[in-house]
Amino acid sequence: MLNERIPIPVEEAITRVMHEAKLGDMEYVQIEEVYQRVLASNIVADHDVPSFDRSPYDGFAIIAKDTGSASAQRPITLEVVGHIGAGSVYNQPLQKGQAVRIMTGAQIPDGADAVIMLEHTETVTDSDKTFVNIQQQMKHHQNISFQGEDVQKGETIVERGTLINPGIAALLATFGYKKVPVTRKPVVGVIATGSELLEVDQPLQKGKIRNSNTYMLMAQIERAGAKPKYFGQASDQLDVCINQMKKAIDEVDSLITTGGVSVGDYDLLPEIYEHFDAKVLFNKVAMRPGSVTTVAKCQDTLLFGLSGNPSACYVGFELFTKPLIQAFLQQKSVGLSRKQATLDVDFSKANPFDRFIRGHAEIRDGMLVAYPAGKDKSNMVHSLADANVLIRLPGGTEGFQKGDSVEVWLLENDTM
Repeated sequence: MLNERIPIPVEEAITRVMHEAKLGDMEYVQIEEVYQRVLASNIVADHDVPSFDRSPYDGFAIIAKDTGSASAQRPITLEVVGHIGAGSVYNQPLQKGQAVRIMTGAQIPDGADAVIMLEHTETVTDSDKTFVNIQQQMKHHQNISFQGEDVQKGETIVERGTLINPGIAALLATFGYKKVPVTRKPVVGVIATGSELLEVDQPLQKGKIRNSNTYMLMAQIERAGAKPKYFGQASDQLDVCINQMKKAIDEVDSLITTGGVSVGDYDLLPEIYEHFDAKVLFNKVAMRPGSVTTVAKCQDTLLFGLSGNPSACYVGFELFTKPLIQAFLQQKSVGLSRKQATLDVDFSKANPFDRFIRGHAEIRDGMLVAYPAGKDKSNMVHSLADANVLIRLPGGTEGFQKGDSVEVWLLENDTM
């Protein structure tokens, strides 16, 4: 089944995966836990914001007509008849010739139609009474924040599928959402294959390498918004490995295995897929690195067979697993954002397959420029540390030169 490998284009592979996407259920979480969660329903305002006319400054609430003749040479004097702190109200209607001291955010008293900033006034006391001198004319409704000017009752303030940031958390708090409807995070399992692997706390041995892929993937899974679950390293014994896979499939929404998807003597995944009668969506993609990336479906669970080479494993996750997670979460935007950038180095080598270079992009003189983040070999880890984009070089070309326009796929949220 897996011995016949016919490469398909990257876009077709992504489409096949997304055709199998399933949507996550809604759950409620405390507002303290909402950062980077995805809203599962629209948030609708149940009141105006602000809910009353209020002052945007510290100053005095006044009647604008009282200042009609005010100037620096002939200031007008108003009697200060009250004081309003934030959260307090002044219950008497303001009369001609009166002013009320008011704090930022406090409700405008009845009768007042303007606020003059404190720094534009002078306060004096005479016979146990307080007065304020005003040297400028004020206009009707000057310096007033009106009810509903920020948000009006019934308005959809945040749409479902939105990733919650600190500003949205503030909105949720404003409208009393102690518990917030979000999409449940999918559980993504990870199994590492390869008899050459050591765990991170084991000393190095000849012919062995430490298991970096698992911890890279778990971080990628969390960045994508899912919950990683590590099931350990796969056994070299087929029957034990089958039981391990079965346990994992029963506990996750999707499962990633690293390595073991080639056709070597020690690669067990082809036999395991056959044992589970898994439907193989594809087993080769026209791309470098990670051409042997394989995706299969076992009952309702997608199995991602990613390359054992770190960079190929990384790229395979970002291209195929991440958008599936985003679809499960019902995010408004699914898949890596793409932009055009100027290539900052030469890539003279021709390649029949699309190449995804682990790259770094930055703004220079108002222009997005991209270059490799390190050495471009699929078995190398170091280039991943500084990568914030994948530079896509389409296959079937004669190479690329410095200054060429290329497409970059953003690994983080679209901030460029």
